[in-house]
Amino acid sequence: MGKTLVDIKRTLDANIGKRITIKANGGRRKTIERSGFLEETYPSVFIIKLDEDHNAFERVSYSYADVLTETVQLTVCEDESPVAVEVE
Repeated sequence: MGKTLVDIKRTLDANIGKRITIKANGGRRKTIERSGFLEETYPSVFIIKLDEDHNAFERVSYSYADVLTETVQLTVCEDESPVAVEVE
């Protein structure tokens, strides 16, 4: 595990405004899949503006620790081809 919270934040800072697909652990063997745009990053969390057509609410936030512990998996879509943000 060579990645740190700072590395994850830097990677997300470089991808602000890009399309993102999220797979999150919803508990009880459920996986929640959403897509939207990376709107902003803050010192402890990042905000994703969700697609209005497919979701009941506008935005969701996750912490960088969620990505580090693989509770949330992010895929950044560039030019309609998804690129996974990996934690190594």
